[in-house]
Amino acid sequence: MDFPMFHLDWLNDRFLIAAVAIIHVMINHGLAVGFIPYITWLEFKGVQRAGREQIADWEWDRLIHNKMKVGFIITTTIGAMTGVGIWFTVALVSPSSIGSLIRVFYWAWFTEWIVFVTEVVLISIYYLSWESANKSLRSKLKHIRFGAFLSIASWITMVIIVSILSFMMDPGNWNTHKSLFNGFTNPIYIPQLFFRTPVAMLMGGVFGMLLTTLFTKKRSTLRIQVVRLGGKWILSWTPIALAGALYYWNAMPEAMKANMSTAVGSMDFAEYYDILKYFIVGATILSVLLAIWAIWKPQKVNVTLVIVPCLLIFGFLGIFERVREFVRKPYVIGGYMYSNLLREEDYALYKKDGILKHATYTSVQEITPENKIEAGKNVFMLTCSRCHTSNGINSIVDVFEKMYGRGKPLDEESMSAYIPNMHQGRTFMPPFPGNKKELEAIVAYIKQLQGTRESLQGAQVEGIKVNPLQNMEQAVKAYGDSVLVSKK
Repeated sequence: MDFPMFHLDWLNDRFLIAAVAIIHVMINHGLAVGFIPYITWLEFKGVQRAGREQIADWEWDRLIHNKMKVGFIITTTIGAMTGVGIWFTVALVSPSSIGSLIRVFYWAWFTEWIVFVTEVVLISIYYLSWESANKSLRSKLKHIRFGAFLSIASWITMVIIVSILSFMMDPGNWNTHKSLFNGFTNPIYIPQLFFRTPVAMLMGGVFGMLLTTLFTKKRSTLRIQVVRLGGKWILSWTPIALAGALYYWNAMPEAMKANMSTAVGSMDFAEYYDILKYFIVGATILSVLLAIWAIWKPQKVNVTLVIVPCLLIFGFLGIFERVREFVRKPYVIGGYMYSNLLREEDYALYKKDGILKHATYTSVQEITPENKIEAGKNVFMLTCSRCHTSNGINSIVDVFEKMYGRGKPLDEESMSAYIPNMHQGRTFMPPFPGNKKELEAIVAYIKQLQGTRESLQGAQVEGIKVNPLQNMEQAVKAYGDSVLVSKK
């Protein structure tokens, strides 16, 4: 309530976050957490394969170096930019939630930043010193140790971030005992970490096998040997990933499981839930079959054979991230803050006074017949715009037209009866927080949207006056110097 609302109407605000976050997670999991240890392992295998007079198998070493080059470029460009992009988009679209998370996990995030800087230094040293490390066996082994340290640093960043992601799903007893320790040790933390880690290793192995087929000649001895090792890597991590998935599923609250069919896309997409389940199962089966085939018939593994499992397993992670974001609804932080960025504990106050009275950025404080539509627009921005648009993706008009019939004028009485009770029918939606006047205002605004199809764009700044009840100078005039004492 203390920040102006940014709204991207045609795309939907949360899709903006999702697009950046999913790309970043794919790179973080597939190329940092999973790919780096795979590369380090293969580099060590190159030393083991060397003859007595050699430091390493140089043909093998060049291939692994070229694969590492791809990982280095992607992680330090797209990976780094999308990492910063997550902070930018979340701070833009969901400032209240990220502010709350920073207050809880300040020292955890500070530690993660230190580890991340260490990771950047290590990956630069590991890649850029590759050729110079080939001068002696001692320097080569030291270089491999750098790869091991880099692998650990990459995983530690996951260890910290997963605790925050799990906290947002289920804070556990943090709501009664607010401390970093209780936030960090939430009920879903270990299950989700146990799931994400082997999945990252699988992604790294499949992506590494794809690069092997791109950088080596068909049926060459080098390709056969590296592909066979890649198959062993994938096959060894598969049962751990399946065990992690089962562990994670069993730890998930029943309310979140109930949201699953809608979580994969939207209410319209729920009917395709079974198809997506087959998609996920298919990705797992194809990865296993690829690993078995790579071990049994490595000479027949080619780009075409690897590209489909690679796309499927990366696509699976994208779906997983979408589902994880949705199943925690109606909350953005479980049991504490709803997805509309309003705290659950403040709802009683909003129901009594209305939300406009307590909003810093609003053009309307008192609703009148003359400003009813404008008030409804403000209420929509404050309570609905984090998930709905006026006429874009997940349009609020479309939602009601699907319920009451397309091509028909929306009935204000029906909407007024539905909105206060919508949480009962669609538990993934937060309860409406406003009072009766604000309910009437938002219904009138939605009714107008159906007729005008106007688009609600940009930040809630232009033409907005700061609510005098939230302005220090006005508060002093209204309440006297006592307000300054209370602030101190």
